[in-house]
Amino acid sequence: MNLSICQNPIELGELAGKKGASLIREAIQKRGNANIILATGTSQFETLKHLLSEKDIDWSKVTVFHLDEYLGLPISHPASFRKYLLERFFNFLQQLKAFHLINGEGNPEEECARLGELIKQHPIDVAFVGIGENGHLAFNDPPADFDTNQAYIIVDLDHACRLQQFGEGWFPSLEAVPNQAISMSIQQILKSKAIICSVPDLRKAQAVKDSLENAVSNLFPASVLQHHIDCTCFLDVDSASLLSSTKAIT
Repeated sequence: MNLSICQNPIELGELAGKKGASLIREAIQKRGNANIILATGTSQFETLKHLLSEKDIDWSKVTVFHLDEYLGLPISHPASFRKYLLERFFNFLQQLKAFHLINGEGNPEEECARLGELIKQHPIDVAFVGIGENGHLAFNDPPADFDTNQAYIIVDLDHACRLQQFGEGWFPSLEAVPNQAISMSIQQILKSKAIICSVPDLRKAQAVKDSLENAVSNLFPASVLQHHIDCTCFLDVDSASLLSSTKAIT
């Protein structure tokens, strides 16, 4: 894993967005199209913003999947990740080859199967991800399932995860945060050719330390990124503040 330590979230977003854009262009140049995964949440604000500002990406050749969505939450809800991506990303693009959003309002088993078949047909070139305060990757909370070969799974959200969602202001109370979600699995994320991991903010510092400096364990789900052949983790000085050693790149 490569680390890029940035001064602030804006610089983090710029560097992560630039690298991601380069990978998308490279895929289009080599194969004629690109398949990507987008994450949501406050950690992705600046990365997605900069990705949209990058020039010369032919978005009409890009197919997008996303990582997770709450069960039973309508797309009109402020915390809906479908709503997030529409308002912060898709609505700014005139053309996009396709985007496959997770619908958590119907039959979750059928939705997992539907998306699983779709993503089999679209090998992922680059995944944009983050790390949760509890060390989760997507909504794979500890102890995460490292073994399933299903692309999308139904997961239970632990207390720390639900507390983070409430703390970030997405829900009016902790009780309002759903208990379950559909999440892309760990193994599916690892199939991505490249991974861009954006993690700003002091509240993520312990999770960053646990994920980058501990042995790989499903108790620290994002630690599995240590095993990926092409993963770059973009941190700011706050999220990197507890690391015992760093390898900065620019």
